[in-house]
Amino acid sequence: MTWLNDTLQGIFVGGGYALTAVGLSLMFGVMRLVNLAHGDLAVCATYLVTSMMAALGVPFLAALLLMLPLAFAAGAVLQLALFDRALRTGPLAPLLVTFGLSIMIQNLLQQTYSANVRGVPAGSIDVSAAHLGGLVLPGLSVLKLALALVVIGGLSAALRFTGWGRRVRATSDDVAIARLQGIRVRPLFATVTGIAIAAAALAGTLGAVTTGVYPTLGTLTLIFAFEAVVIGGLGSLWGTLLGGILIGVTQVLVSQVSVPYATLASQLLFLLVLVVRPEGLFGTGEAAGQATGAEA
Repeated sequence: MTWLNDTLQGIFVGGGYALTAVGLSLMFGVMRLVNLAHGDLAVCATYLVTSMMAALGVPFLAALLLMLPLAFAAGAVLQLALFDRALRTGPLAPLLVTFGLSIMIQNLLQQTYSANVRGVPAGSIDVSAAHLGGLVLPGLSVLKLALALVVIGGLSAALRFTGWGRRVRATSDDVAIARLQGIRVRPLFATVTGIAIAAAALAGTLGAVTTGVYPTLGTLTLIFAFEAVVIGGLGSLWGTLLGGILIGVTQVLVSQVSVPYATLASQLLFLLVLVVRPEGLFGTGEAAGQATGAEA
């Protein structure tokens, strides 16, 4: 029962990783953009939630709901003002731009909030848990996994059944042809980036309830999110969920033997997948955008 419970906790941890990574996978699948500031933007959202709680006196969940549309708007503005120009410049420019944005965000956060770890008070949601026989179901962990399933399932359904999804898939296949068909690519990309940043902000804020938040947390967040995307297959939303769960289960099981080696074990899993199946478990070896479109 102990190993079964540990595996279950690993699945919950992986759900949090997947929720963070789904936006990274979506942006790469649609725009071929690897956003190196993805984790730092999630950290910004966490600080925003704590600031709103202190300034407005609202509870955690209310501040979280207020933050999400702001995160969507910030993602859309970044796409229109910064990422779009970088995408048109060349394949190296987006990496340089997002790397620079990451460094700038970390330094601004450190100047504003200091380098100390700050707690995220979430009330009863942080300590609530249900018990099913010998299994423990932490409320916050269950919420993150459920949200990952809802976000990934919702995005998959939207990509398949809505006009927005058809435009996204067409643009992912060929931007030039999509423009000839009358698709407005810039606002479409803005909505994609807005959704990606909002999902990362949601995951980052919920995750910080357990770990606390500090200015450089975004780097570690990006590493685990990127590994989940690559393990699952670039551009595959459900593959990202599987990748996150595999990382989470590996970390929790190994931590029962040796805590210092838990993170190392997930890195070795990442390297093993790269060696055995470089395109990822759900990858096809084709363009990542085609994977996203086929999945939808």
